[in-house]
Amino acid sequence: MYKIKEIYKTIQGEGAQAGRVAVFLRFAGCNLWSGREEDRATAICKFCDTDFRGTDGVLGGRYTAEDLAKAIADLWPLGESASAAGEPVFEGKPYVVCTGGEPLLQLDEPLVQALHERGFEVGVETNGTCEAVAGIDWLCVSPKAGADLVLEAGDELKLVYPQAGAEPELYASLDFEHFFLQPMDGPDLQAHTKAAVAYCLAHPQWRLSLQWHKIIGIP
Repeated sequence: MYKIKEIYKTIQGEGAQAGRVAVFLRFAGCNLWSGREEDRATAICKFCDTDFRGTDGVLGGRYTAEDLAKAIADLWPLGESASAAGEPVFEGKPYVVCTGGEPLLQLDEPLVQALHERGFEVGVETNGTCEAVAGIDWLCVSPKAGADLVLEAGDELKLVYPQAGAEPELYASLDFEHFFLQPMDGPDLQAHTKAAVAYCLAHPQWRLSLQWHKIIGIP
């Protein structure tokens, strides 16, 4: 059974897929922080602003692969036409983002297959410390200072910036198609944004990623 914090449809707000409609599948649990404020000071990742504890979010709970794939598919709008067999057809290209917490602690091939069977492209947002399962269509890795990076290749590397011990030059030679710097949120966001802009201007390999979902006020 998969432990799920929440499932909801939104618009991807950051990185290379920004602006794309997606169902977000948030897995409970992470290997870099417990999610408890009292543990933040000793956590590997100290800046996380996501609630991934428990299963009490929208559509949260424990699921089998088939039940989880159905819950995700039920959120995607149907087109006006039907298949030759009379079955409903999704509008557009269905896309699910597996996130967390750390999704690769739970995501496995049976779930990826169940999502593919329902026509979904499967994206993953991971801290890169766990091996990826086969069949992932879009892999976004976000390294964290102090954590051992296992995934050194993928579609997108999205580095929260700045992080002491996780400087962009440490990752620039890895095998990713896209390289993004994303200003660290918080009270120093304006200064972090200016620093990220300056770094991208000096190192054009990197693109700026803003969290548009927060800017325009969507989940």
